Amino acid sequence: MFGDRMLRQETLKPKSVGATLARFSRYFRPYWFGLTLVTVLMAVNAYTQVIGPVLIGQAVDCFLAPAAFGEAGGQSRGLQLPAQSEPQTETDSQANCWYAPEVALGDPSRNDLLRGLLNITLVITAYYLVGSVTGGLMFFSMSWTGHHVLRRLRVRLFNHLHRLSLGFYTRNETGDLMSRITNDSDTIQQVVSFALVQVLSSVLLILWIVWQMVVLNWAYALISLSVVPLMGLATLWFSTQARKAFRVTRQSIGDVNAELEEGISGVREVQAFSREETNIEQFRQSNAVNRDANVKAVAYTSALAPTLEALGFLGIAVVVGVGGVMLLRGQTLAGSAISLGLIVTFLGYAQRFNMPISQISVMWTNIQSAIAGVERIFELMDEVPEVQEKLGARPMPAIKGAVSLQNVKAEYVPGEPVLKGINLNARPGETVAIVGPTGAGKTTIINLIPRFWDVTGGAVRIDGLDVRDVQLYSLREQIGIVLQDTYLFSSSVMDNIRFSRANASDDEVIAAAKLAQAHDFIQRLPDGYETVLGERGAGLSQGQRQLLAIARAALADPRILILDEATSSVDTRTEQRIQAALNDLLKGRTSFVIAHRLSTIRSADQVLVLQDGEIIERGTHEGLLAQRGFYYELYMNQFRRQEDLPVQPNGSRPPASPVRVPARPAT
Repeated sequence: MFGDRMLRQETLKPKSVGATLARFSRYFRPYWFGLTLVTVLMAVNAYTQVIGPVLIGQAVDCFLAPAAFGEAGGQSRGLQLPAQSEPQTETDSQANCWYAPEVALGDPSRNDLLRGLLNITLVITAYYLVGSVTGGLMFFSMSWTGHHVLRRLRVRLFNHLHRLSLGFYTRNETGDLMSRITNDSDTIQQVVSFALVQVLSSVLLILWIVWQMVVLNWAYALISLSVVPLMGLATLWFSTQARKAFRVTRQSIGDVNAELEEGISGVREVQAFSREETNIEQFRQSNAVNRDANVKAVAYTSALAPTLEALGFLGIAVVVGVGGVMLLRGQTLAGSAISLGLIVTFLGYAQRFNMPISQISVMWTNIQSAIAGVERIFELMDEVPEVQEKLGARPMPAIKGAVSLQNVKAEYVPGEPVLKGINLNARPGETVAIVGPTGAGKTTIINLIPRFWDVTGGAVRIDGLDVRDVQLYSLREQIGIVLQDTYLFSSSVMDNIRFSRANASDDEVIAAAKLAQAHDFIQRLPDGYETVLGERGAGLSQGQRQLLAIARAALADPRILILDEATSSVDTRTEQRIQAALNDLLKGRTSFVIAHRLSTIRSADQVLVLQDGEIIERGTHEGLLAQRGFYYELYMNQFRRQEDLPVQPNGSRPPASPVRVPARPAT
């Protein structure tokens, strides 16, 4: 299946996590002040968590078991400790009891112990309160920064999508593109708003805890941290597998969105051809691929947390076991005695050490998914538009309307030509009709004029200027287009017509609607020109949508007008009214018309007949009929029954009269 092939390509494609993260970090530069505040708050929060176990250890040694600082204290508490555990100097004792140096100077009274215990308890409480406040402010600051970064990323991505050429959209599904903007960016938002700061603060806390343990007793620290390399290896392996799996999930959810978008947009066709069950089965398969990918990804991330938890308990056992044995035997490590308070401190560090590692493992799920999302977004942003402005391209001057195609060749797929040496010249104000069978290249010609596609050979010139030498915006703003498939936005009728010229007044919009014969039906809408249309103009007939598109083109007042089957979706009576409006609209403009309606082609200054990417006949309507060639055959087979017949008072039409065809000249 196509989806499976895409998944394999996505999985096997090499990725550079470092380069991706470095590129993503550049989006944070404008918000450096937010990151600075987050960093400061993170440091303060980490300090409050690092100092806590030290203070608790002091509470044990200084107030709960002061015998650790002297034999008298030990006897008064009924606890015999080895001589090695006694402090060597008064200075050492004071250093170990920041808040109760008097404990080391003699046998403290019970009141001294209670007072000291109360003081250190208040200090510990104050530190934890500060840690709670700074933690909340840290997450708020990071969330504020993250939302601004994501807004900037989405805007850049949306701008880039508007610069991509039409060929890109013919190769990529809308649902997948929407998934990158919505689902992938939402995953990134969750990470930068919460998971990222959680992981960074956890990493800082781990490093600080390691440093503090080394300062207290480096030998005991090495023993206590002996399981850390195993944690690192487990994290590295599981996270690598999870990142590959989550890359597949990001692609598969894009396929799900694509199936969903097609199913909803084409629901009429689905019901018309009784394809409901088939479409449901296809959607079920796409969801199954996404489900399997997510299950595989979660399997790795779910296995990581208990693995780290088990190793964490092993680390706690090492701290308690080794410290307890040293304490009972009166042995020293690195020349320092092991006190009960030191064991309690290291035990607190071991628990705090395991907590951020567990948090990292849990958040790593989101981080791996977000990295895959960032990679997909950057892949989209790295798409190079096929149609690009030349360096130093100049603005297009006011167009007079002379258009020429000189030996033009074009192809969508390399090696498969669509146009094969097209030559035409249209003088200002002329109307050029282009006819031919489906796939002959008619739409390709009109796509080359506003440079939606680039030629692969020859040149398209307007007023003598190659369209590749001028700025795209200045070129396209002077060209009006009415397509067969009209697109209307979910806004008011007024705004939809004004879309072609944003600064147009209401009176100008109404005048354009009257010119397009749309004013009458607009007034019958519930709110007239302020009626808000549904998606793609839902609620209007195809003919009404086409009338609004013609009004939109009329408002733009272009010098070059392109009509691609502009009247194909309206009935004959409506077409007669539109044709009268188009006759006024076409005056003084160079126009290119693709149409099957004879009324438009008959009045054209030139008629070009295309077949297999080549112009096989050209001339006026009457002249081509007289030649009795390919155009004559098209006319006889298709156009004859489209002759304009007068409408009778009762709304019926008389039978078509024989069509008079000029006699073929003698040869």
